[in-house]
Amino acid sequence: MSVSLDPVNIADKLSLIDELWTQKKIAGLNDYEIKLAKLKGEFVWHTHPETDELFMVVSGRLTIRLREGDVVLGPGELYVVPRGVEHCPVAEEETAVMLVEPVGTLNTGDAGGPMTRAAEPL
Repeated sequence: MSVSLDPVNIADKLSLIDELWTQKKIAGLNDYEIKLAKLKGEFVWHTHPETDELFMVVSGRLTIRLREGDVVLGPGELYVVPRGVEHCPVAEEETAVMLVEPVGTLNTGDAGGPMTRAAEPL
């Protein structure tokens, strides 16, 4: 087995992302993907019936709307949306996030639609 000795520089990886709401894989952890994305505006309401979803804000501010109320995150803060909980990410300004989800988790969960994209390697 070959082991990489190169750390992943999050700022460098984010500088390579131009498109909003597109998740880019930067690492793997067991059966999970570590992904980065840049967000701005409002996403779609959706759930992930089979998995929790971890959002960590790298820069900017992210509001995760839940039916029970809003969770507002700033740089260095994270929130785990429990499996099956309907949510809608909103970023008033361009915001960079790291996500941790099982391999193959779609960004729009069960909602589908035109914003659905599989994560791509960066």
